[in-house]
Amino acid sequence: MSILIILLCVFSPLLILWLTYKSAWLNKVGSIIIAYIIGCTLGLTGVIPDTEEMHALQTTIASVAIPIAIPLLLLSADLKAWAKLAPSFIKSTLFGLLGCAIAITIGFLLYGKSNPSLFANIGGMLTGLYTGGNANLASLKIALGVEDATYILVSAYSTLMSAVYLFFVIIAGKRVLRLFMPDFKEDKTIEDTTIQIENHDRELFLGLFRRDNLKHLGLSLLLTIGIIALGAGIAFLFPKDAFQSVFILSISLLAILASLNKRVRSLKRTFEAGTYFILIFSVAVASQVSLKTLTDVNPDIFLFTTVATLGALLFHVLLSALFRIDTDTTLTTSISLICSPPFAPVMGSALHNKAVIGPGIAVGLFGYAIGTYLGFGIAKMLLVIG
Repeated sequence: MSILIILLCVFSPLLILWLTYKSAWLNKVGSIIIAYIIGCTLGLTGVIPDTEEMHALQTTIASVAIPIAIPLLLLSADLKAWAKLAPSFIKSTLFGLLGCAIAITIGFLLYGKSNPSLFANIGGMLTGLYTGGNANLASLKIALGVEDATYILVSAYSTLMSAVYLFFVIIAGKRVLRLFMPDFKEDKTIEDTTIQIENHDRELFLGLFRRDNLKHLGLSLLLTIGIIALGAGIAFLFPKDAFQSVFILSISLLAILASLNKRVRSLKRTFEAGTYFILIFSVAVASQVSLKTLTDVNPDIFLFTTVATLGALLFHVLLSALFRIDTDTTLTTSISLICSPPFAPVMGSALHNKAVIGPGIAVGLFGYAIGTYLGFGIAKMLLVIG
């Protein structure tokens, strides 16, 4: 049974990527959400038994997948390109980060007093999620020592609220925002600094296992193993109870430093490979859900997540409107931070504006790079407030 679970978690992303390739609708839903649906189905139907032994195995799979995913996701980051973004995108990114921090702080003050330690960690995870995506949510789960049951609830609630958010920004966002915000004016500097990201607009990653990419994939995995080993070595220098936190933060920093090398950034499919391991993590964690888990609903966590999601968008829009940032820049920045870089092309398509795609991807990658650090800092700050 253990071997079957490992195989399900490791190879189910292949099914997910095939489904998103075959169905345009499922591609819009997103591979991460599909991974959670598959995982929850495996858990709720009893395909994977709800036992301590199985949970231990699922946790192990998830704990192994994340340290591999983080460096792979960050190796393609281009800090120099980020620095060349149009001023409006830089401002909008700062407003998005600030709006997220404000919303989560308000949510914590409203609903977190009953258990400050728990809700401070949830606030940290949500900060990572809404500034960098599921990779940061997952890494902060480990760094902050959040229990699987809590993580599953936060993931479920944030997925629901993110769906509401996506529906609004893609279907009606521009129509609403342009009532009180200026329209986008194309900036030639954006075209010159567009960041080349392979196939992020469809999240297909079909070229991941192509023969001409295998060499690059092998080199990136070797580099990732080296980063993990060095990160573990650094973490061992600290007290045992700080190992996980230092380890996650170390491998994130080491990967960012490695990305400064042009040859490292030129390795193909590192982002896609990292996302593959995020899918493994998502299936492994979501498969731990059970009927018992769903009956232990915490309304405060749901309300906290709601305030964080909708509040992050609200404060981002208010700040952008105050400083006259245009609609397209605001929406693309928001969706790239909250939903991750692959959604920048989705937003660009919905806006019929290709010029925002490159900078939008860069903003999302910047969120990946700082999300773990920002989330960790917010969690500690909220704990002081509590």
